[in-house]
Amino acid sequence: MTHGAVANREPYRVQVLDRALAILDLLAEHGGKLGATELAARLDLHKSTRHRSLAVLERNCYMEKSPANGRYRLGWKLIDLGMRAVSRMDVRELARPELERLMEETGETAHLGVLRKGEVVSLANVQSRRSLRTPATVGQRSPTHCSSQGKVMLAHLSQEDLSEFVRTYGLKAYTGNTLTRFAALRAELKRVRQRGYAVDNEEFEEGLKCVGAPVRDHSGTVVAAISIAGPASRLSRDRVPALVHSVASAASRLSVLLGYRERERTP
Repeated sequence: MTHGAVANREPYRVQVLDRALAILDLLAEHGGKLGATELAARLDLHKSTRHRSLAVLERNCYMEKSPANGRYRLGWKLIDLGMRAVSRMDVRELARPELERLMEETGETAHLGVLRKGEVVSLANVQSRRSLRTPATVGQRSPTHCSSQGKVMLAHLSQEDLSEFVRTYGLKAYTGNTLTRFAALRAELKRVRQRGYAVDNEEFEEGLKCVGAPVRDHSGTVVAAISIAGPASRLSRDRVPALVHSVASAASRLSVLLGYRERERTP
């Protein structure tokens, strides 16, 4: 086969691949259950093209046909590939560019943390270049109920798990701003859940303020949090909206890298 022949066939081969991916995306968007006629109508596929595309995807287990109603759904091969991809992901490696970008946008130290045994554990950070900055150490542990990252992750626990958390670890006071009553914490976490971010207003350490947002995995579960931390004098009330936007955007981009697809409007 000549080079020219290969070149002439290339657009066709790409078009076939585009159609196959469009079919899979459509199935995923509609709960994985559509009939052949519905798929063809939504994607404007010719009958013969539809038949070939569905046959190839079904033969390779990327989709399967229900014997009960003839509708198609996503196949086990996609689950297998997804699990393989997730198992090889290093959230710290994926987060590094987002933390660097966040630090550049805000000028403050950027952090990635997870919830482990009642504490927030730092997985990665990028320090501010300013002379007055918060120290950042990978592996550092912080209390959960009075940190922005911790509150973001607590906000997405069930009420039963939250109650158990408080019974187990308590609500120790670190400053005069620390929430030490369960009712007050629960009300604060409801606000965090509704608006999509949390603020540590000198609740862990006087003079230190933080803004955090949740990181979700492919299932929508909150698995980590991204935040910035800096002197309260710099994280002033009038700066908070812009800082929230930067932090929430970084957390959202990392969530997408972990496979999350947002289905509702971000608060």
